[in-house]
Amino acid sequence: MPPRRKQLPHDTPRWLEDPSAEIYFLTICAEKRGDDLVCGELPGKLLESIRFYNDAKKWRVNLAVIMPDHIHFLAACDGKLLPAVRAWKHWTSRHLGAAWQRDFFEHRLRREESLTQKVSYILDNPVRAGLVQHWEKWPHLWIAERPV
Repeated sequence: MPPRRKQLPHDTPRWLEDPSAEIYFLTICAEKRGDDLVCGELPGKLLESIRFYNDAKKWRVNLAVIMPDHIHFLAACDGKLLPAVRAWKHWTSRHLGAAWQRDFFEHRLRREESLTQKVSYILDNPVRAGLVQHWEKWPHLWIAERPV
């Protein structure tokens, strides 16, 4: 049996004055490497579910890009981030058949430059992977009309 990976902590630091104002760079990985997340109707349905959770105010997503084996988000959350991501992963697994790794990676953005860097990183991800020449041509992305 392979060793079990340590669960990542996702606690919001207590010293933050307004945790709901914090923006996070999230990466959620598919269970297997490959192109499972961009096959058939799944990417469109994943983007619909991201929008639905956004409209339901379970989180506030500024940007989401679905790659073949992972998804990047820029998101904020009024409550705790872990339950929101867990609920979304559970729903997409159950209803859409998406298979996710057990955990996710999150990084709280600390400065405006960091936000600009992460936006560029996320948008250029399909370009760096050689999937498109320009990020605008990647069909599996969503940019919020009114960013957080």
